[in-house]
Amino acid sequence: MTSASRYTYLGPEGTFTEAALRTLPEAATRALIPMISVPAALDAVRVGEAAGSLVPIENSVEGGVTSTVDELATGEPLMIYREVLLPIAFALLVRPGTSLEDVKTVTGHPVAQPQVRGWLGRHLPDAVWESAASNADGARLVQEGRFDAAFAGEFAAATYGLTPLVTGIHDADNATTRFVLVGRPARPAAPTGADKTSVVLWLREDHPGALLDVLQEFATRGVNLSRIESRPTGKGIGQYCFSVDCEGHVAERRVGESLMGLRRLCSDVRFLGSYPRADQVRPTVVEGTRDADFLAASDWLTRCLDGRPGPA
Repeated sequence: MTSASRYTYLGPEGTFTEAALRTLPEAATRALIPMISVPAALDAVRVGEAAGSLVPIENSVEGGVTSTVDELATGEPLMIYREVLLPIAFALLVRPGTSLEDVKTVTGHPVAQPQVRGWLGRHLPDAVWESAASNADGARLVQEGRFDAAFAGEFAAATYGLTPLVTGIHDADNATTRFVLVGRPARPAAPTGADKTSVVLWLREDHPGALLDVLQEFATRGVNLSRIESRPTGKGIGQYCFSVDCEGHVAERRVGESLMGLRRLCSDVRFLGSYPRADQVRPTVVEGTRDADFLAASDWLTRCLDGRPGPA
């Protein structure tokens, strides 16, 4: 089996990540390999053992998945090529014969807890929570008898011989997790008109307005940000990098010139890719920021340098 025929994902079997990966048409022709953690899943791509890896990066309730955000910001560079949006609802999985009154200990991925905290408080207020490496790993721990119940996808019950005691659990309606398919760096796919670009930024120096300077590179070119998140660099208190998603493709002038501006201002910029938006929503491009507008301005400047600054 070659690396080109392998995709890794945050395992074990039965995770929401696996369910998201199986929505991709190419997953049907790949061997899908569960990994114990996000770093392990991505490292398999870095060393050439897999062509790609699907990992969670953002949840509509809890926000960024820090293990993924941090892993993409450090180590050998990787690039995002696809994203998947998966609606999330949990089931309370138990060993057969367990009743709600029997549940004294529960487990699940840390990102799951804020999505079920209200339900847990109403129905199992005295249950003790302990986090697991993933929701499916929590199901495995229940199977082994180490916990009474796990919050996981209902589809994981059969894999681990468990029973869905309660289904459809979610504190927030329309809760959704965003996953990204990550591979080794290569030329981004051509723009579709409904794209997203991701980067990580390190400020050159900390001074009043430093972040505003960064944001203005996007704002003056009409580029909308869909996510910005600060993460500690590990180099001391107050030392942060910024993980950013914006609307548009690096091949579009407004986005490309924004990134060039950031490269001038920042000590480093890591390009994480331009890729199709899962929701296929096209951005609103304001007048003056279309590619044709940038081209017209460039032509005008050329005429000025040639000594003919009048109309074309």
